[in-house]
Amino acid sequence: MIYSMTAFARKQLKGDWGTAVWEIRSVNQRYLETYFRLPEQFRGLETKLKDTFRKRLERGKVECSLRFEANSTSSTCLNMNQELATQLIHNAQWVAEQMGTGQINPVDILKWPGVMQAPEQDIDVVSAELMAGFESTLNDFIDSRAAEGANLGVFIEQRLTNISEQAAKVRDFMPAVHAWQKARILKKFEDAKVDLDGTRVEQELVLLAQKSDVAEELDRLDSHVSEARNVLKKGGAIGRRLDFMMQEFNREANTLGSKAINTDITAAAVECKVLIEQMREQVQNIE
Repeated sequence: MIYSMTAFARKQLKGDWGTAVWEIRSVNQRYLETYFRLPEQFRGLETKLKDTFRKRLERGKVECSLRFEANSTSSTCLNMNQELATQLIHNAQWVAEQMGTGQINPVDILKWPGVMQAPEQDIDVVSAELMAGFESTLNDFIDSRAAEGANLGVFIEQRLTNISEQAAKVRDFMPAVHAWQKARILKKFEDAKVDLDGTRVEQELVLLAQKSDVAEELDRLDSHVSEARNVLKKGGAIGRRLDFMMQEFNREANTLGSKAINTDITAAAVECKVLIEQMREQVQNIE
């Protein structure tokens, strides 16, 4: 399967602890780079998140963010430390008796540190649920990469087919080109009123044939097309391999263009270069 490096996934989670939203997005990058935006209380998850990304992704600049909002209802429920409050009241009464004046203010007792406490959430439990949500978001993210990768595979396959067609056209042109070359040489000898020497004509034809022979370039283009299709069929992290192959494609197309002595062959070479450039641009998006 082919994977694109460009993708996005978002998932919202809800629990007794509140709500959270995971977002994962990525763009092209030569290697795998991960960036995180996490609430302070969940900074400890970053190492696990990095390890998970490394196990399931090969390339791309990946940004992962978590937005967390605690449940306001649970945060407003306060618990009283009655034992501490009783001790404070007893001690305050003793102080008042010693002073012979003064009254105990209940609000002062409640304000005393530790008397009223908000229930603390179990971070481990919340973190476990958040990690489960992250795994689900990551699955959606990879599915998105795969869907886009499938489209890229179709696009590249179409260009490979078109390159094969252009190579076949050039092969069809070659007999006519050779016949035209022979007629052109004979005409030059006639115009120069030179006695035709079969050996000399044959030598000239051989030299021209060598300069204009594109059979090797066409064979290599066909070979590259076949290899690119094998790579696409294999799938996985094939972006670097395909990127290297685009350089090989371009080299053969340039040589084909430099040897062209016919407008039809020149047009085919230019069309191949256009197709190769289109593939090269899309290959940059493949993992």
